[in-house]
Amino acid sequence: MPGFFCVPWLKMAVTRRAHNGGMHDNDDYPPSSPQQEHAYAALTPDVVLDALASVGLWGDGRLNPLSSYENRVYQVWLEDGSKVVCKFYRPGRWSDAAIAEEHQFSQQLADAEVPVVAPLQLGGHSLLQHAGFRFSVSPWRGGRQPDLDDWEVLEWVGRFLARIHTVGEAQPFAHRPSINAQDFAREPHDWLMAHGAIPPGQRTAWSDACRRATDKICEIIDPGSATGHFAAGSFRSLRLHGDCHPGNVLWVPPEHQGGGPHFVDLDDTRSGPAVQDLWMLLSGDRMQQSTQLSTLVEGYEQFRPFDRRELVLIEPLRTLRLIHYSAWLARRFDDPIFPIHFPWFGSEAYWQEQTQLLQAQLIAMDEPPLYV
Repeated sequence: MPGFFCVPWLKMAVTRRAHNGGMHDNDDYPPSSPQQEHAYAALTPDVVLDALASVGLWGDGRLNPLSSYENRVYQVWLEDGSKVVCKFYRPGRWSDAAIAEEHQFSQQLADAEVPVVAPLQLGGHSLLQHAGFRFSVSPWRGGRQPDLDDWEVLEWVGRFLARIHTVGEAQPFAHRPSINAQDFAREPHDWLMAHGAIPPGQRTAWSDACRRATDKICEIIDPGSATGHFAAGSFRSLRLHGDCHPGNVLWVPPEHQGGGPHFVDLDDTRSGPAVQDLWMLLSGDRMQQSTQLSTLVEGYEQFRPFDRRELVLIEPLRTLRLIHYSAWLARRFDDPIFPIHFPWFGSEAYWQEQTQLLQAQLIAMDEPPLYV
């Protein structure tokens, strides 16, 4: 699952014309206790190898931590020379039922010959337990980040996104939440204010910008609603990848076996509008993004129609991600790896920048949407 949180990408992502990393890390559940936040201290290399041994996979002693901050993820070499990816889920985040739905969706996609990396069934189960940790094991898949300046690559990715959504619309999630303004904006705002996460000199300005942006989002998604649920408005909601940014799409050159894109890290899969899985692949200025989007949609529509009314949702979705990202960082800062990797978080300058970004998003949401 190497789409794992990429800090340089996230720093780029908070600009209006790239995208923001907030929704990538879903956290619409109560904050974990300090004990839960530090539970990973017990996850030593020996525990990782013992967990694999408990399901009949014998490591040769080599393991490589992969860049995931929400979970702990390792590439592990086995005695037979193969490699697997072992993901240890953050305690207290998702319920067993929610993780099971992620795994079920992954397997349904794999069964439909969509190139996703689904967890292995070991002993009849994909969600495993050892030493108080829940974990899963997936095959290792190589690849690099796709060249999204190559129109053939973009079109290819668009075709597979359509196939993901065709499987996604077949049934709803029962245990995984949807993308909505309540969980990704109002609740994060209230949590940040209640926990004193924002410096006093920035609280009023950020809160005002956040509230106005959230009201604008709800007005666009579902006029008259304070919660902003897409399914309650005029937009269709279906099961999504949920976090389809370039780091979660791995590319293998077509001349190699299994060439083309494959999708990793469905940890954030949830329900929402189809455009959620397209807009994070866009970059550059407005004209560049429109050209990229047109190419994605061209590939997409080889398999299913794309509802162009959803283009108006791109800036609201970007704004939700921006707000949610700040709350995610604040809730995770008791985890020792977060101050190390995000030392800039929480400063006056950080919150001043967030306020400015929200103010820019208010303008962006009033502009005409991208065209295809």
